[in-house]
Amino acid sequence: MSTATPTTRRLPLAGALRLGRPSDIWFKPALSVVAAVAPPNLTLLALGRLDLAMYTMAGSLCALYGHNRPYPARARTLARVVLGMTGGLAVALLAASLTTNAVALVTVGALLAAAQKVLCDATRVGPPGNVVLTFISSASLFAPGTLGQVPGHAGLALLAGAWAWLVGMAPGLLRPHGPERRATAQALNATAACAATRSTGADHARARVAAAAAVQAAWQSLLATGVRADRTRRALEHLVVRAEVALAAPADADPERLRGWARELRGTGRVPRVAGADDELLGVDASRAVPHRPLWRRLGPLAPLAARTALGCALAGYASLALGVGRPYWALVTAASLYQANITLTWSRGVQRVVGNLLGVLVFAAVVPLTRLHPAVLVLSCLAFNFGAEALIGRNYWLGSVCVTPMALLITEFARTQDSGQLITERVLDTLVGALVGLVAAVVVTNRRAGDRIEDALTSVERAREEAARLLAGPHPAPRALGTARRTLSAALAELRATADAATGEWWQRALPQERVVLAEQSGHRTLAATVRRQGPHSWDGTRTTEDVRP
Repeated sequence: MSTATPTTRRLPLAGALRLGRPSDIWFKPALSVVAAVAPPNLTLLALGRLDLAMYTMAGSLCALYGHNRPYPARARTLARVVLGMTGGLAVALLAASLTTNAVALVTVGALLAAAQKVLCDATRVGPPGNVVLTFISSASLFAPGTLGQVPGHAGLALLAGAWAWLVGMAPGLLRPHGPERRATAQALNATAACAATRSTGADHARARVAAAAAVQAAWQSLLATGVRADRTRRALEHLVVRAEVALAAPADADPERLRGWARELRGTGRVPRVAGADDELLGVDASRAVPHRPLWRRLGPLAPLAARTALGCALAGYASLALGVGRPYWALVTAASLYQANITLTWSRGVQRVVGNLLGVLVFAAVVPLTRLHPAVLVLSCLAFNFGAEALIGRNYWLGSVCVTPMALLITEFARTQDSGQLITERVLDTLVGALVGLVAAVVVTNRRAGDRIEDALTSVERAREEAARLLAGPHPAPRALGTARRTLSAALAELRATADAATGEWWQRALPQERVVLAEQSGHRTLAATVRRQGPHSWDGTRTTEDVRP
């Protein structure tokens, strides 16, 4: 057993602000949120009731979610997000109507933030995660209103959420398999990059980790639909098998052929069909039949993160109140936005949040005189910042925050004109308070379960490898069993790497079994390669056939 030696690690600064490549689909959430926000806000503008825009925006912002999910899964995800958003809003409005005690309201906001954080992480709802939900519920806690107004305001959010659901699902009419095609293309490109390194050096190790994550994401996309695979998805599954096989045996793979298949998946053209027997998908069918883990089992490992979020948000709100800030929910939301998988990532998000908010405040100071010329300018400015936030946040969180901050400040002007100097001062103060208190809470509430999760992940890899080795030792292993074993081992290796990376950035824990992790990964990938070669030439031969599949 590893000794309980406390460990700390350097916290990055410049690296946290480095710009990355934008997402391949950055324009989808950017355009979707504009399409979801514009009709309700313009309708309220025409009716002279912009004071209700905060409630319709709660539903409209749900259009930000689910863009990486297949449409059957996206329909369920968006519906749950809309219900979760409306539920959080209703609880906040109910609390605000029953008490004006700021300490009590901050406490309610912190508990809501913790619940939203763990539920979003447990269900892997994806970006933007819990932050938008927490922003809406926390701001609503300090919105004036009566008990009788709660159903109407929640109903506006639900109605706007229904429109956001339609906006999110509309692209499926033109490209019904778009998300699965993108995920498959990313897996093919990632494994091509891994194969091109020819199994040598640190570049190959990094490429293999990225390829394993991409292949796992492709399988999750294809299996997330919850429906029987049609002809197009079946063809995509064959392509992901090619990517999976190339990852297991990179020396046998042809990177150019993999990239060629990825290029053919763009747009709405034919899905290339590769040589291969249907029995290589028997393991996929078995995986589709396996039930998901119950939600309560996924919530257990997130208890330290829930405690961090609740404590950090509550203390940030209390500190803001102590300083006399009239909107303590900004400090609460800042703290809630920080918490990531470990302290190192939380620190990086804190740096990004502070830099982005401070620059965003300057942008607000520049544009606020223009927005007061006419309410239509205010509405259009918010739409522009909505688009800008989603267009830029993929490059780096701080860059997106430069647009999010002025948008959030302008939303407060929907009800009435505010003192811009006071808004700027309070936002800067709350940003600094929320970031500082949030980081302190992250250090105080340690995640000592990170080491236990590595042990669990190692056990899963060892069991999966032993099962695959047992099948390989037999004279004629069943194709379904061998395919299932290969896929289980591949998923276990991807989970081990993700768990090890998360634990490496955590503080104050026993020494991690890094050597065991490396050995488990090496032996696991060797076993994967053996299963590929055992399944026969069609498992790794990338020869094209002339048959194609329509999307």
